[in-house]
Amino acid sequence: MLIHTMFPASRYSIQAQRCIRVLKTVKADHAPPQLYTWRWKCSSAVTPRITSHYTICPRDKDPRWEGVEMERFADEADVVIVGGGPAGLSAAIRLKQLANEQEKELRVCLVEKASQIGAHTLSGACLEPSALNELFSDWKERGAPLNTPVTEDVFSLLTKKYRIPVPMLPGLPMNNHGNYIVRLGHFVRWLGEQAEELGVEIYPGYAAAEVLFHEDGSVKGIATNDVGIAKDGSPKVWLIDEKKWRPGRVEHSVGWPLNRNTYGGSFLYHLNEGEPLVALGVVVGLDYTNPYLSPFREFQRWKHHPFIAKTLEGGNRIAYGARALNEGGYQCLPKVTFPGGMLIGCSPGFMNVPKIKGTHTAMKSGMLAAEAIFPKVTAKDLASETAGLHVPEYEDNLKKSWIWKELYSVRNIRPSFHSYFGLYGGMVYTGVFYWILRGKEPWTLKHAGLDSAQLRPAKECTAIEYPKPDGKLSFDLLSSVALSGTNHEGDQPPHLTLKDDSVPVANNLAIYDGPEQRFCPAGVYEYVPLETGEGMRLQINAQNCVHCKTCDIKDPSQNINWVVPEGSGGPAYNGM
Repeated sequence: MLIHTMFPASRYSIQAQRCIRVLKTVKADHAPPQLYTWRWKCSSAVTPRITSHYTICPRDKDPRWEGVEMERFADEADVVIVGGGPAGLSAAIRLKQLANEQEKELRVCLVEKASQIGAHTLSGACLEPSALNELFSDWKERGAPLNTPVTEDVFSLLTKKYRIPVPMLPGLPMNNHGNYIVRLGHFVRWLGEQAEELGVEIYPGYAAAEVLFHEDGSVKGIATNDVGIAKDGSPKVWLIDEKKWRPGRVEHSVGWPLNRNTYGGSFLYHLNEGEPLVALGVVVGLDYTNPYLSPFREFQRWKHHPFIAKTLEGGNRIAYGARALNEGGYQCLPKVTFPGGMLIGCSPGFMNVPKIKGTHTAMKSGMLAAEAIFPKVTAKDLASETAGLHVPEYEDNLKKSWIWKELYSVRNIRPSFHSYFGLYGGMVYTGVFYWILRGKEPWTLKHAGLDSAQLRPAKECTAIEYPKPDGKLSFDLLSSVALSGTNHEGDQPPHLTLKDDSVPVANNLAIYDGPEQRFCPAGVYEYVPLETGEGMRLQINAQNCVHCKTCDIKDPSQNINWVVPEGSGGPAYNGM
């Protein structure tokens, strides 16, 4: 999951660090001729080596690294924020607003792994402006790119060929009155401009790879990842027919192509950006049980539904992307403060799942964090039991805020789908208990468990026959990934690491028929024959990765560990 973490200053000195690691070779002729043929000791003699990342294959056990020194450069700041999304930027902005209001010096730095702010941002998105109103009451005068107010709400239950309209009653989570359809990447870019105007230092292209600790265990700062190491060491935007364009129209649906026991739905938003654009996508709950299910292919099927196809026919797809959503909600919120840091944004689980909205809660969490940090880091007599400053006030303020009330009120909607009636039971529960009681029922339902533990063995499931793409409404995977602008430095260790290279074939392929080749929306994983012609091996096409993190979540063996690649690598979304 994408982690937004804030690191306040230590009580001894301004210790939060941005460390840029650079390799310095002592002897140019040190590398032996067998550099690219030597087999890692951490790899089995019978299993082809897949993983070469240092987190799995330590450098101190690799003779090729003897005589090579790592030279580290350090920088210091009062607060370092990891992640340039709505939460991180809102936190940075609020900190500088408070500092400027009270005429206090405060150095705030923000690191972002994308090449530019907004390049890795992906969402529908329908924005609830509550937090933005608090952050900038004059956002309209500042030119915030909220160009499309919602004018029409449509909710549907789809069967294979028909649509059943569902009334959008006032007060239901999906009611979008007062919201705006936005291109979230453009909105985030605008937030970045506001932050820089206030004096926030923004460093795009730097991927935070590890957390640094004080001797007492509290957080000291972060280190960015290494560069210069050799390799061996689903929403879309469409341009549609203008006659079918209805700016401000918001469409949501549930039902087909998913069965009643697979959680999910769709969105189709008509943007007002000067040309007939729509943003559309399908959301599939990663607690699905059939290993043959492909979220990407379900998306392609959905576009052929008569109600959807009539909007898209005659149009052109212009962008593609995918990401995982943290949907645990109230029941799954972790402890968000710890000595030296705190969690903000989507990663702790502040998304309102029934609304399919998390930008407003992410922004508010960043603002609350900033307001809790500021008096601590600017106090003349800073007292802390640990070297890394602990700010428990943030969690206390969070529980008193409208974020907590909002998440608590919808806490039972998502888990209500875990019944024999599935989708229909969840809809009835939402209509009866939420609309009438507004989440005040005296019980709290539980989730089913880890998404990775939900898959059933392939022999117990029916294979899904997906239709071939027609090249007009539905498309193949690789041509879609090409529209994401994804690119990584080719000569670096794959950032998709395996704890054990033998597990994919022995477990995932043998039991689940290789689900990673279907749940990945970018064609990163595929099983190919061994060079000997006997057996199969997993091939990882890390260059394709769109940083959705689905593999880290859904892998039934929990053998895949997603780590950050070199900074600037990944998708290049333009206002997704």
